[in-house]
Amino acid sequence: MKMEREVLCMLPNGFDAARHRADFPVLRERVNGHPLVYLDNAATTQKPQCVIDTLVAYYAGYNANVHRGVHTLSQRATDAYEAARATVAQFLHAPSPAGIIYTRGTTDAINLVAQSFARPRLVPGDEIVISAMEHHSNIVPWQLVCAQTGAALRVVPIDDAGEFQFDAYETMLGPRTKLVAVTHVSNALGSVTPIERIVARAHAANVPVLVDGAQAVSHLPVDVGALDCDFYAFSGHKIFGPTGIGALYGKTEHLEAMPPYQGGGDMIRSVTFEKTEYNDLPYKFEAGTPNIAGAIGMGAAIDYVAGCGIHAISVHERELLAYATEQVSAIPGLRIIGTAKDKAGIVSFTLHGVHAHDVGTILDNEGVAIRAGHHCAMPVMEQFGVAGTARASFALYNTRGDVDALVAGIDHVQRMFR
Repeated sequence: MKMEREVLCMLPNGFDAARHRADFPVLRERVNGHPLVYLDNAATTQKPQCVIDTLVAYYAGYNANVHRGVHTLSQRATDAYEAARATVAQFLHAPSPAGIIYTRGTTDAINLVAQSFARPRLVPGDEIVISAMEHHSNIVPWQLVCAQTGAALRVVPIDDAGEFQFDAYETMLGPRTKLVAVTHVSNALGSVTPIERIVARAHAANVPVLVDGAQAVSHLPVDVGALDCDFYAFSGHKIFGPTGIGALYGKTEHLEAMPPYQGGGDMIRSVTFEKTEYNDLPYKFEAGTPNIAGAIGMGAAIDYVAGCGIHAISVHERELLAYATEQVSAIPGLRIIGTAKDKAGIVSFTLHGVHAHDVGTILDNEGVAIRAGHHCAMPVMEQFGVAGTARASFALYNTRGDVDALVAGIDHVQRMFR
């Protein structure tokens, strides 16, 4: 089945965002009479036709449960499901597919690590270190596990540009630090953290590291082996795949030592009323009937991104970010929130005298889709003294024409509020 996905999804060498747009059916839609300009990719990405075709092919041609059947359809589904796992491992440069756990997404993956890895190891007075730019999904699970164990949460500050304060981070690491959990790319600011240095410094203190990669995998090359992180989590829908599916990479020694997070289904080898013997990795953490179509679709999406070339995508998006930053910076009354030197394709901003939700609503009337609000990062908003921002976020199919439409839409917003 992997070969079939490659035929559907592989693209020629070179990068042409305007040509790649044709692969995404929804981008041909019109909204309120205008061509759709989709700039809400940090919330979710659109799906290429090859991913849609892959989902249809599964449901129309070999829909069956995996790992449990000897009949042909079950074998086909199992092969495709496991081929997708191998695709994820290859994309992340993980040493083995056995270290790739299917989850419902980044949030589910972080909660798995919080409850199965961190909780059994924590005692009162221990510490977990996160940063001030985290998504709620990389805050709340640690608050929960701290409340359950008596551990404490420590927060690395960010500066007025939205940059991770490495010196402060170093001072926080100590003998009671049991885990560092930090984002690779901020969803609210676009800041790229110095993740290699963060991991290396933690490991020098014998502290494991979880990386929230939800906003990184479709924008930056990720090599978990080179990073040497202990865990890496991401969501399929952030990388042009289906919703409700994601993956957790974990080092084998950690995953082997961790107890199951949930019980039932494929996570068992044998069950009696007296004792249950758990399955091998990765199945020990995959209880119940999985999101089979989602996993296969995520594999197709990753094949698509690999075909485009993640390095080429990264260069394109950084050029687009530079153009967008230059254009919106010239708008009177506009304040960019998040000006780190190293950023991914996100421009969060406020407009003087205009609520972010009004900005989003008026832009939608012009066919421009952005996100308005706190972006599930309320502590970030508090630090910058705003209730929320308008956020434009880019993907491989966005062009300078999309930025021009955004700028024209902002001008329309300002004219309405004069």
